[in-house]
Amino acid sequence: MALLHTWGRGVKRLREIWMEQPEAHDYLAARDYLSLLLDARRAAAIAAGLRRAPLARHKAKDILRAGNLPILPKDNPFVARDLRKVRKGKALSPVLLVRGDMRRGLSLVIADGYHRICASWYVDENALIPCRVVPCP
Repeated sequence: MALLHTWGRGVKRLREIWMEQPEAHDYLAARDYLSLLLDARRAAAIAAGLRRAPLARHKAKDILRAGNLPILPKDNPFVARDLRKVRKGKALSPVLLVRGDMRRGLSLVIADGYHRICASWYVDENALIPCRVVPCP
């Protein structure tokens, strides 16, 4: 889908491009992050589950709300890097998510891709982002 968005002066036509599959290093990053929240064995099991999970699509605004996370500023170095990729037509890697549990008061966890989600939000908060989602352990 082509998007109109203001970048500095004037309006430029943008198109978000997403890879079909997350990159191998995304799963390692997810495991490393999850190991701060869970023991190493559970973090590795969730990362393995993310590799097998089907691709789903969710809006940037909904992912951020479900994770109770703020939108990072455009000048955050990693958000800015991903926005530059979008402007150049380079594909972004799908994001990796661990589903929250409302009954237990647990928010969605972005295991990998927070900066990509924020960059996508700046392009179009309603654009569908490819995700792999696994249940909360």
